[in-house]
Amino acid sequence: MLYSQKTQQRTASLLSRRGFLGMTSGIGASCYLGGLSEALANTPQASAPSDLKITDVDWAYMRGHGVHLLVRIHTNQGVVGMGEGIDAVRGSSGLMEWFRDQMIGENPLNVDRVWEKLRRRGIFHGAQAGMFVAALSGVDLALWDTTGKALGLPVYQLLGGKFRDKIRMYCDTGGARSERPEDLAQGAREKIDMGFTAVKFDLDNAADPDRWDTFNWTASNSEIDHMVAKVAATREAIGTKYDLMCDCHGRYDLHSAMRIAKQLEPYRLHFLEEPVPAESVDAMAEITHSTSTPICAGENLYLRYGFRDLLEQQAVDMIMPDIQKCGGLSEARKIANLAETYYIPFSPHNVVSPLGTMASCHVCASVPNFSVLEWHWAGRLEQWNALPTTDDATIRDGHITLTDKPGIGIDLDLDVVRKYAVEGWPVFGKI
Repeated sequence: MLYSQKTQQRTASLLSRRGFLGMTSGIGASCYLGGLSEALANTPQASAPSDLKITDVDWAYMRGHGVHLLVRIHTNQGVVGMGEGIDAVRGSSGLMEWFRDQMIGENPLNVDRVWEKLRRRGIFHGAQAGMFVAALSGVDLALWDTTGKALGLPVYQLLGGKFRDKIRMYCDTGGARSERPEDLAQGAREKIDMGFTAVKFDLDNAADPDRWDTFNWTASNSEIDHMVAKVAATREAIGTKYDLMCDCHGRYDLHSAMRIAKQLEPYRLHFLEEPVPAESVDAMAEITHSTSTPICAGENLYLRYGFRDLLEQQAVDMIMPDIQKCGGLSEARKIANLAETYYIPFSPHNVVSPLGTMASCHVCASVPNFSVLEWHWAGRLEQWNALPTTDDATIRDGHITLTDKPGIGIDLDLDVVRKYAVEGWPVFGKI
């Protein structure tokens, strides 16, 4: 891949920066033999690892798929890392100020220590789920990006290496031109023709004329007929070679969900996403055990503790943690490894920018049970293409090629971030 002169100059500047950036290539192998700390101690460096300190943390809120929290970590050696949190980040600026106070003076190489310090000190302040964990996820990504840049290693290498060089993506066709089966089928076929090998669309439709009640999510016979017609038309359009997924957004009751899953069995879905809310493990398990349609859930669960019962009861056939919401890279990898012990695939929910998406790719590359990663920016291509400073996050033939650049390997154009900033909210220290 060719890069511009500007990119080459930026890379040269990065490699010559004071600190850890002059480390030898032998560090990668050493990490596995004696641990990261031992490898660092035995590697010639311009300055000791203990000298790297966090000097400041700032953040911005960007419009995209909802509101994105972008977190930057600054260090005393000029290394700057960036991370991203999603969904439950509205109103988190006060929390980020508290995070910053707790993090200044810490060594960012101690990723798990800093993460656990924030979580444990926040146990009585909502650290179990929601906004706290979503914001903490952004911090976690920034810590890993900082560490990788400081050591001159890609994040996947710090996570133990990679099982694959390319990450398979599926295209979420949300925002389809209409709810007519033929239009959904055509939209799915267009994504296949673009090179994707898997597509997903929404089954829940609050505007369905045969819905009897806005709040009671019991599906009528006609509603289920409409769902089946959409899936049947789409399967016919793309064939059986390509994977098809459908999302219910957790909006049906137990009986309706069981009927929907059963009637979709002939169409061999890759998964049916959250036919009921994931909080009721018993209900999810009953659905999963009643059908051959694979059931997937987890985008609204937090931390490994939120997935434990789901996995222990084998209440799903596939899990889909949102890496930028469930706790970050470290936590997502622990969740994937826990799922692996139950032979359950890992297919993360993913609606973030190119920065967060590439971060997700590092985790997906580092675990054996990865299936497919979501991409939900088909309707925001202009912003997607403008945000990264290089083309490393480009999707080709339905895959993202993992970058070997230090850290996450994606830097965002801050002018573009400011263009899409949430008005009146902080943008890296300014409002």
